[in-house]
Amino acid sequence: MTWNIKQLTGYETYQLIDKRIKVKGQEDLVYQIKVSQHGPIMNAIIKHLDDERPIAMQWVYTALENKILEVGYEISHAKNLSDFKKGASKLHAPGLNMMYGDAKDNIAWFASGKLYRYRDSLYTKTYLDGTSGADEILEYLDFEQNPQAVNPSWNYVYSANNQPNAVGSELYPGYYLNESRAKRIVDLVAPKDDWTKEEVAEMMNDVTAPVASPIIVNFIKSLDKTALSSSEKIAISNLRNWKGNFDKNETGPVIYNRIVYEFQKNTFSDEMGKAFKQFSNTPLIEKVLPVQMAREESVWWDDVSTKEKVESKKDIVMKSFKNAFSFLQNQLGENVENWTWDRVVSVEHKHPLGEIPVLRSLFNVGPFVTSGGDQVINNQIYNIDSTGYYKVKAGPSTRRVVDFSDAENSLAILPTGQSGRVFSDHYKDQAAKYLNGEYVPMLLNQSTILKTKRVLVLKPKRD
Repeated sequence: MTWNIKQLTGYETYQLIDKRIKVKGQEDLVYQIKVSQHGPIMNAIIKHLDDERPIAMQWVYTALENKILEVGYEISHAKNLSDFKKGASKLHAPGLNMMYGDAKDNIAWFASGKLYRYRDSLYTKTYLDGTSGADEILEYLDFEQNPQAVNPSWNYVYSANNQPNAVGSELYPGYYLNESRAKRIVDLVAPKDDWTKEEVAEMMNDVTAPVASPIIVNFIKSLDKTALSSSEKIAISNLRNWKGNFDKNETGPVIYNRIVYEFQKNTFSDEMGKAFKQFSNTPLIEKVLPVQMAREESVWWDDVSTKEKVESKKDIVMKSFKNAFSFLQNQLGENVENWTWDRVVSVEHKHPLGEIPVLRSLFNVGPFVTSGGDQVINNQIYNIDSTGYYKVKAGPSTRRVVDFSDAENSLAILPTGQSGRVFSDHYKDQAAKYLNGEYVPMLLNQSTILKTKRVLVLKPKRD
């Protein structure tokens, strides 16, 4: 079943919405938002958007009825796979990966969200033409056409927000992450079918990025080794021998991340100008990186700001490595072996009140040195930028291991603690365990719960 979408043509009057932002000690800031038939006009809102045409932002979340309460109710009350799937089908946005398992050995994965189809050959990564009617959504697809796996032959389901396989010979476009974490999951899970709870717990703390190795191989292949100093050769040797693991004592992640920053900047920023900042640190540039690194010929190699020559891949690679090496020497010292990951990566769990300097130590948890990195199972998300430091801004919000044959002895851990009250003993009592890859038992057994010393009793209000 599909829903045909009315073609929108002709002129329409903008809807005008005033947004008022109160600023302490200053006059209120007032923004007037113009809303078109395709969504709000973004020209005066997004700084890098330098275009005379009105650019609207269209989002399926605001286009259809929100049934999130029905979704939550039907999933939580599902008696079987069919009930669960019916609830999942009502989630129109944002897109989520939903996993299912039951006592009858059924497993499933659904890419939920209302997918839609444009005309053939329309490239959706650039601005669409909202004036012609030719670039409108043609139809919304039935949930049966969403990517999904129900009791697959390989006997497991997983997701790392990666591009799903084709369904009906069609790859659905989307804002997917690159294949690194998904590939690592498959590499670890596929060889065996007798996983224990303890092995799964260990896997969730894995810090290896398989995508790094081919990138490094292609980078080193384009280096002029004769133009390297002895210290630079040591750095390249460390990088070549690195297994892609983001452990605290490794030098590989430090050298790799700095090279990635320099390479991306030297390759793309001259053509992209102000838009490069918007492009950097997105899943799109992460997916482009291995593709571009493997290319020998590309229009991107030429630095358009230099008129006297046309740069080659070797020019960009050599410049990127020299810049990266020089930066790391100034940042971390002459000895390459001292360029370890723990010197540049950190995580701090921030509270809104912790932004006030005098309250930071009271409300914030950390900062801590951590292991892990971007694009690994123990995903630590940070910006790769000019600073050379990697301050984690997001990561696993929880880790849970549930053996359904022994559910009462499940394991879990939180980045900070169970309580949101800063003066509670449980505000940050799990932080050290979380960093060390440890877990605490879930309290699911009634006899164990009754033995706990601290009990919260909720009683109905009496008239």
